[in-house]
Amino acid sequence: MFRLDSENVYRAKVLEEIPWLEHGFGTRLSLQWPGTADLATVQQIHSDKVLIAKRIGSAGGGDALISNQPGITLSVRTADCLPILMADTRNRAVAAVHAGWRGTILEIVPKTVQAMAEQFGTHPDDLVIAIGPGIGACCFEVGPEVAIQFAKLFPERADLDQQTKVDLVETNLRLLRRNGGSVRQIATSGQCTCCRSDLFHSYRRDRDAAGRMVSAIRLRQGDR
Repeated sequence: MFRLDSENVYRAKVLEEIPWLEHGFGTRLSLQWPGTADLATVQQIHSDKVLIAKRIGSAGGGDALISNQPGITLSVRTADCLPILMADTRNRAVAAVHAGWRGTILEIVPKTVQAMAEQFGTHPDDLVIAIGPGIGACCFEVGPEVAIQFAKLFPERADLDQQTKVDLVETNLRLLRRNGGSVRQIATSGQCTCCRSDLFHSYRRDRDAAGRMVSAIRLRQGDR
């Protein structure tokens, strides 16, 4: 379950229930969000590169940030791509992921989980993941050269050799659950950025006129 708060920021209940955590998924109306000077950012390149945020500011080129340091707010910017926030409830580590179709196919999300395991000892059973607003299967129509790249994860579909629609959320869920993967809890917003022009920026809808929305996650200061 997600709720839109008084700042026009989406909050995922599964992450709100973690007392040492702050998070949010920005909208086109949340102009002051996240309103903090301690942002760690990444130069998003539609890759599978996961970076460790050791300080505020840019961590370099990649599409996911991980950290276990309080006082560093991990952030990604989106306008149709999926913003995905993760929290390791046992080891108190967090991640922010930018997952467009290229990053999804390159398995940026499971690679982020693996990076957290290597750096912080994260086990999937301890992970809580929230997938924020992004373009839905209702609007994400792609050509055969893109669609065919989803075939290995959707063996039941016979239409991926032609122009068709694909579901980025479902693709990432399948990647996380592949080979018996057992993430503790996964929540999805169910919101399509392309459909909701009142709430979200969308590159598919508005092209170069589209703005960007910030999603962010951090450990509270003093709670380690």
